[in-house]
Amino acid sequence: MQRFTAERTADTPDEFWLTEHPPVFTQGQAGRPEHLLRDTGIPLVKIDRGGQITYHGPGQAVVYLLVNLSRRGLKVRDLVTRIEQAVIDLLAGHGLRGERLAGAPGVYVGGAKIAALGLRVKGGCCYHGVALNVDMELEPYSAINPCGYPGMKVTQLRDLRVESDWMRAGEALLEQLERQLER
Repeated sequence: MQRFTAERTADTPDEFWLTEHPPVFTQGQAGRPEHLLRDTGIPLVKIDRGGQITYHGPGQAVVYLLVNLSRRGLKVRDLVTRIEQAVIDLLAGHGLRGERLAGAPGVYVGGAKIAALGLRVKGGCCYHGVALNVDMELEPYSAINPCGYPGMKVTQLRDLRVESDWMRAGEALLEQLERQLER
């Protein structure tokens, strides 16, 4: 992502990358180490996105958005709102009510976080993206203050009675993201 963004020209098309990660905690640039509550043997990787500590693992759909904000006339807050709306629309398609919480980027269902996001912007282009909990082991979240919030609950599609796997949910999220960014 860093290389792609650094080598972009004004004509480089935007890309979305859909992936799943092995178990890993990631800590954003301003992340505070005290948000890792205990050692679980899961590696902690410091990365250059915004935000605190989060968990990525099998069964989670991660979409990286490599987007030229300048060309699209978007500000970072606009992009964050559109990413959140893509998740909210995906959830609505399953009869679920996704919500935003003031001061806590991401999407929540019943007060529990189902999607986290963290971005990095350089030269008018962003990278990193959004992680949607689909059908995964949630226990590692108990070892952190998710996104810097002590006691924050997390949830996933499976626990909300949505049958999917990370790839299908991720592809559905990609469709929603494309709709939001083409507005």
